[in-house]
Amino acid sequence: MSGALAELAALEQGTGFAARHLGPSEAEIAGMLRVVGAGSLEELAGRTVPDAIRTRAPLDLPAPVGEADCIAELRALAARNQVKRSLIGLGYHGTHVPPVILRNVLENPGWYTAYTPYQAEIAQGRLEALLTFQTMVADLTGLPIANASLLDEGTAAAEAMALAQAAHKGKGRVLLAADDLHPQTLAVLRTRAEPVGIEVRVLPADGIAATAAAARPFGVLLQYPGTTGAVRDLQAAIEAAHAAGAMAIVAADPLALCLLRAPGEMGADIAIGSTQRFGVPMGFGGPHAAYMAVREAHKRLLPGRLVGVSVDAAGQPAMRLALQTREQHIRREKATSNICTAQVLLAVMAAMFAVWHGPDGLRRIARRVHLQAALLAEAARAMGLGLRHDSFFDTVAIEAGDRAGAIMEAALAAGFNLRRVDAGCVAVALDETVTRDELIRLVQAIAGGAGVPAPPLESLDPPARLPEALLRRSEFLTAEVFGSHRSEHAMLRYLKRLEDRDVALNRSMIPLGSCTMKLNATAEMIPVTFPGFAELHPFAPPAQTEGYRALLTRLESWLCAVTGFAAVSLQPNAGSQGEYAGLLAIRAWHRARGEGQRDVCLIPASAHGTNPASAAMAGMRVVVVACDRDGNVDPADLRAKAAEHAGRLAALMVTYPSTHGVFEEGIREICALVHEHGGQVYMDGANMNAQLGLTSPAAIGADVCHLNLHKTFCIPHGGGGPGVGPIGVAAHLAPHLPNHPLRADAGPETGYGPVSAAPFGSASILPISYAYIRMMGPEGLKRATEVAILNANYVARRLGEHFPVLYRGTRGMVAHECILDCRGFGQNGGVLVEDIAKRLQDYGFHAPTMSWPVAGTLMVEPTESESRAELDRFCDAMIAIRAEIRAIEQGRSDRADNPLKNAPHTAAEVTAAEWTHPYSRQQAAFPLPFVAAHKYWPPVKRVDNVYGDRNLVCNCAPLEDYAERMQLQAAE
Repeated sequence: MSGALAELAALEQGTGFAARHLGPSEAEIAGMLRVVGAGSLEELAGRTVPDAIRTRAPLDLPAPVGEADCIAELRALAARNQVKRSLIGLGYHGTHVPPVILRNVLENPGWYTAYTPYQAEIAQGRLEALLTFQTMVADLTGLPIANASLLDEGTAAAEAMALAQAAHKGKGRVLLAADDLHPQTLAVLRTRAEPVGIEVRVLPADGIAATAAAARPFGVLLQYPGTTGAVRDLQAAIEAAHAAGAMAIVAADPLALCLLRAPGEMGADIAIGSTQRFGVPMGFGGPHAAYMAVREAHKRLLPGRLVGVSVDAAGQPAMRLALQTREQHIRREKATSNICTAQVLLAVMAAMFAVWHGPDGLRRIARRVHLQAALLAEAARAMGLGLRHDSFFDTVAIEAGDRAGAIMEAALAAGFNLRRVDAGCVAVALDETVTRDELIRLVQAIAGGAGVPAPPLESLDPPARLPEALLRRSEFLTAEVFGSHRSEHAMLRYLKRLEDRDVALNRSMIPLGSCTMKLNATAEMIPVTFPGFAELHPFAPPAQTEGYRALLTRLESWLCAVTGFAAVSLQPNAGSQGEYAGLLAIRAWHRARGEGQRDVCLIPASAHGTNPASAAMAGMRVVVVACDRDGNVDPADLRAKAAEHAGRLAALMVTYPSTHGVFEEGIREICALVHEHGGQVYMDGANMNAQLGLTSPAAIGADVCHLNLHKTFCIPHGGGGPGVGPIGVAAHLAPHLPNHPLRADAGPETGYGPVSAAPFGSASILPISYAYIRMMGPEGLKRATEVAILNANYVARRLGEHFPVLYRGTRGMVAHECILDCRGFGQNGGVLVEDIAKRLQDYGFHAPTMSWPVAGTLMVEPTESESRAELDRFCDAMIAIRAEIRAIEQGRSDRADNPLKNAPHTAAEVTAAEWTHPYSRQQAAFPLPFVAAHKYWPPVKRVDNVYGDRNLVCNCAPLEDYAERMQLQAAE
């Protein structure tokens, strides 16, 4: 290559994406290395990661490309997909994303980079949006309590099954399911039911009322409308379920509920479903927000998250997560759910869709869709074709006999994907995106396939297709929020007001240990909304999804390369689902070898609460292994328990690096011991950000791990979801990965069934991780790991003089996170770890992970994406807070009335005419100079969680009404 050409190549390469992803500059890295006492990143890694597990060969990944080239590559992959008008239905529908929501929520880092709203005071915007979602669901379903979203309709049905059984104290063993459930929902139910001994018995939808009593079920699950479109009166089946002592569960389409009688009005105990068609793209299967609503009596069994209204320290209304917020962390192996990720970003989109359209707009959409279906049905009758159902909402099941195949082909040629129900039946699911011209073309295509003339639509006068008795007569979406934002200016400002009430990564670092809140680069996010990725139906024909399949295949191979494993499944749509899927793979492997008795799962005491919950759901018995004083697995206790349960040992679940932020030296010996006793090793991949390029799950001896793509691989947290939790497995477990009955390009010859409703889970956000790996390349990923370790050690070194660092490795280093011990402050100054977390809000920071894995501590993970300047701002804030604690300890600050106990401080409080505290307003609001330069004002003071749980309010009545109610209660 000529000198000029070589120079041109170098100029084209520039600094590369990795330099943009990494926060510290080369000069800053050098300075930080001096602070931590290491000569290089390689030396630091050598002092942190045990030499026995180091992998020094480069990752087998392609060389990196720049942002423009990566976007072009993904655009080309999206273009290889064929976007037809998919009228397949099965719970997935075309929808128009209102542009104001597309740009200001889905594509807005103020919404997609936020963390789960555990720090309620700085998450009031998201909490309000989720409260709106809950209100929308409660109104539509006619049930009083709804949660703040679940993963998808299939898993929501499985969660409802678990709730119904828990309500029966676990005594029931039979769930009756109508035969017109969506097939993927039924498949997920069966996957979830089998390990815990539940029998899913499928009965004809019309026959459940007559047969429920004899089955003695704990629950009855019905679809409304049915999967082929039938609208049935469910009241008799619901009454029969109740007469048999069972709970009635209804899977309902929310758009249909705008016209149809609500499940709660028919007596249903639980309603579940998907809100995808409320302005969330199909995205080849996800992510989408599912919903669950229940009767008041079951609110404490509700899985996932529930937003409620409480009061703050000033007596003003404030929202927070209520009740069992993270049930699995409280009940662990006794939990009936392992849900941790909720689809918050998508729930916000669905809620804002309802806010944008209001009840009248939703009715208009529903009526238009239904009228399209009625016209199509009448046209089919005019062609001499039959209808499977006379009553339907949006889906017309056409009895076409031997002409069904020709109709499918003619429709496809005209640009429509239809559903082949069986040999003689074709179903067409209409949606809001279908135009009048398309409806005419569709009728013409069906007529051509049937070999008959197409009737002119203007000549048709369709009869009523919704039974009079099932028409909705109750009002819905009556809260003010659903009628106040009709103009785009009003909606834009409403969304901005909500966004400004939160702290997200676009404002400051979020130093949460274990949760890896790293950069979600714009270049990674852009392809998500490419039509070729966003608008595909998950069950579209394989010929139309060539680009997706190429992307998925490449991503799977890259994840194999970084884990050292032989195979990967991308189906699990949350980290918790990945845990569950991995344990099911281990369980299936044991059973295939004739060792089905192996059901003991060893779990360290420090593990994520989802670990024991997942094990219990997989039908395993949890045996807790002690940890030593350094936070490592106690080898003596592990040996004793492995030997004690050798004949029944199924698995060990271990997080690596450990939940205490340390690379355990003896990890290979731990894995070898479990293998020696016949078990398999499941590695929780929550801390994978400390492994890439330095070691791998395979290198430590693990057999399976899940990967949190919303942590290590840059899919944003979205305020608590979406997440993706694929699993990688060694070769012997590869035949036991999850499968899917509707995966068009591969039959379910192997595997144990699906864990998600769609074959590839939340496929539309996988381009984010693809782009991250593609732009970083093997060296970039390794350097990211090294810088993550450097940043954590830099923080530990700067703060170690002020806050004891609880755990370090044998050579004095932490991994990618560190635990700060705050327990002594309570005894000496009355300061609790919660006080420190709330005081950080006055400095504009989200708190680190609080009181986990050790009560009274803060776990800090700065990630590789934060610059030295941002790390120093955080450290300066923590050091200033330590000085405030010292002032209390030394009697210079009042033990009860001080900046920590009163934190956070709102603008209303600081600017009030009266100021009664012994410290200054400036100390309250502007404790360091950098705070004043970019002040974030917490919108509420500290939230009273106990009051909110005792006075549970989970819908969005106007807050002023709630305030009046509180005043009345106080007066009483």
